[in-house]
Amino acid sequence: MGKGFLKKLGLGLKETRNYFSDGVAALFFGRATIDADMLDHLEELLIGADLGVEVTERFLRDLKPCVERKEVSDLVSLKKKLKKFMVSILEKERSEMPFSVSPKVTLFVGVNGVGKTTTIGKRAQKLKEEGGRIVLAAGDTFRAGAGEQLALWGERVGVEVIRHRPGADPAAVAFDAVSAGLARKSDHVLIDTAGRLQTKNNLMAELKKMVRVLEKAMPGAPHEKILVLDATTGQNALSQAKLFNEAIGITGIILTKLDGTGRGGIVIPIVETLSVPVTDIGVGEGADDLIPFHVESFVDALFEDTPQG
Repeated sequence: MGKGFLKKLGLGLKETRNYFSDGVAALFFGRATIDADMLDHLEELLIGADLGVEVTERFLRDLKPCVERKEVSDLVSLKKKLKKFMVSILEKERSEMPFSVSPKVTLFVGVNGVGKTTTIGKRAQKLKEEGGRIVLAAGDTFRAGAGEQLALWGERVGVEVIRHRPGADPAAVAFDAVSAGLARKSDHVLIDTAGRLQTKNNLMAELKKMVRVLEKAMPGAPHEKILVLDATTGQNALSQAKLFNEAIGITGIILTKLDGTGRGGIVIPIVETLSVPVTDIGVGEGADDLIPFHVESFVDALFEDTPQG
């Protein structure tokens, strides 16, 4: 990992690190060893960091025998144990589609307000910089301004955007985008979707229909179904993840707005629950602030000012 990447990651996770690492260090103030009272405070800290009750309890079950055997007795050994535990959860293999798939069709889902459309624009810019030929699909025909927002990204990046009138069938937009991608020999088709979770049943039925239509447009599509989540929502993000995964089977997660929250630990119970990998994280507003998720560097950045990679 380059120094620029690590610096960006470290800055983006500052709020989470301040809560997490400083909180763990504070447990040892006035104590020479780990005792039962400290373990109770550690439990509160981990749950407060949005690791969740189940993940926290599992860690403490693993930790207590190590404390009894004096294998974990100070701040350094406790951090080492916690980091190893987190890495074991986050290391999910990401299955990559073979390069022969062209275009690779990616469906982006998530509720309104998570930064889904912006994330698609950032992903498109990165792929374009790598030499890819991109088609974007404005599949959120419900939200006023969604199509215009994606069109602006298309102009900025210099890629084609397939749009229909407001209120049109999102599945038809997706079908036309894949057809355009095939006709133009594109490398990627990135599809935006609506996110009005307050009409949950209608939304999930709409997404299922889009998946069926995409399969008709191109057998095997969509090749990726990426769930975009807002880290600032904490445990609510986990509830959203479960709903979308049950509906269409998520293949990857993008966690946005990590720079604005101390709740970055939510990524751990999400990956634990869904058993799917995080592909990218958003650590700022800039177009280059959507960065690939690297497990060891992420975990290091939760504990150290300058993560090592």
